Amino acid sequence: RSEMDQNNKSLMVSDLRLSDAGRYSCEWESRLVVTISLHVFELTISLNGHFLPNEAPELSIMQNSSSSQPDLSIGLFNNHNNTETPEILRKEAPRKYILKLKQLQPKDSGTWRCHIHSDSPLTDQNIAFDLKVLGFQNPALETKYATVDSTVILSWHLNFQEIKWKEGFTGQLNWKPQGNATSYMLFDFNVTAWGKLYLTKKSSPFLFEEPTMGSSGVLEVKLKKVQFKHSGQYQIQLVYNRRYVQSKIELLVMKVSANPVGPLARGAEMTLLCQVSSPLPSNAHLCWERVNGTQMDVKKSKQHEAKVEVTVSTAGLWNCHLIEDNNRKISLNYTVEEAPAWISYRVIAVSTGASVLVFGIACLCIIAGMSWQRRRQRAKRMALARQHWLENKTCQCQQ
Repeated sequence: RSEMDQNNKSLMVSDLRLSDAGRYSCEWESRLVVTISLHVFELTISLNGHFLPNEAPELSIMQNSSSSQPDLSIGLFNNHNNTETPEILRKEAPRKYILKLKQLQPKDSGTWRCHIHSDSPLTDQNIAFDLKVLGFQNPALETKYATVDSTVILSWHLNFQEIKWKEGFTGQLNWKPQGNATSYMLFDFNVTAWGKLYLTKKSSPFLFEEPTMGSSGVLEVKLKKVQFKHSGQYQIQLVYNRRYVQSKIELLVMKVSANPVGPLARGAEMTLLCQVSSPLPSNAHLCWERVNGTQMDVKKSKQHEAKVEVTVSTAGLWNCHLIEDNNRKISLNYTVEEAPAWISYRVIAVSTGASVLVFGIACLCIIAGMSWQRRRQRAKRMALARQHWLENKTCQCQQ
């Protein structure tokens, strides 16, 4: 591991180790020319510098020299050159120091610096080291909004390319339908140490396009013609060395409907229903409003409710909005059409005819009931007369 440069008589030691510390003397014709003392520091990182979010690295610093080893003052600077204050787990001064860093996040990936200082002998040494935190640029839980029959793209930004992650890892996407305790695996994948993606689709309750991953590390899943039943949590999980990190997207779907369905007849009413697939947070609500209408034509949902109804009696265009923090997230419209005049007249005629028919049936029922009552009374009188005759209580005629 050592090599002498014959031109300038310098000694190069490669792959330096703690055991290489000591005094190095240069002699010329059996005469001592110079003596150099080599002081060696060794810095090691737990897990070889590869971490997942919320893991706390341990930093070990050791020193060795031919003379007495000084007590060290250790400073730590993160990838943004800001000072960090680690926890000292063990201090076997002056030879060994073990420090515990904070819990890391993906944004902490990069080159950190350890500054070592001592007054006697005077030492000022900077040791750079890399920390890589595999994870997502997405938040841990994100909400995605979609309307029925629309196309939605679920995307997760993996950071393995930005941080030059050189280890293989695996992952999978699971779907947990809204209100259902059962999860379905939609696909699994593995990424090689060279960044190559291999993906395997599983059988699932609905169809979706083949997931793709671009050069920037964004994994996309496209759902076409989204239905109400497709709502729920879509959770992607990355696994490295039997440890895992996950990120979820909550898909919330909106739909509108009318009761009764069809054109609105003159004088009739219709109920419009707007609903979403899960209860809303306190900072969100649903709102029906009529286009070109007044403030009276606005209906809002109550807090945490997942639906809102409005009763209409005139034709027009109505919009339902999902509003979160005063921002419209998604909207759906419903056009209430007015029934043609002949349909309205037909409805009126049918209603009138039905009323007359009901009245006629009621009269017949009354007449039939009265007739039945008279027949019943006559039958009673005849039965009573027959009984008297049998008992010889008939009347005697005068002679």
